[in-house]
Amino acid sequence: MEVVRGEMVEKGLEAMIVRRSAGRERDPDEREELWKARRDAEMRAAWREYHQGQAARHRGVLEALIARHEAAAERLAP
Repeated sequence: MEVVRGEMVEKGLEAMIVRRSAGRERDPDEREELWKARRDAEMRAAWREYHQGQAARHRGVLEALIARHEAAAERLAP
């Protein structure tokens, strides 16, 4: 009977600890680290999108320039 009662008390304490830790406010340093990590990930994604867009824009411009120069060379061919 004592063992059962001890286990019940232990489970009750464990449940109380879980409830209190689930509702606790995060440590300010922990919140700041999470914020920095999330911000870094967002900045990396934004820079990646920017560079992909620039590459696509440059590709379009360069292909147009190449076509223009090839056409000019054709016109000048004997």
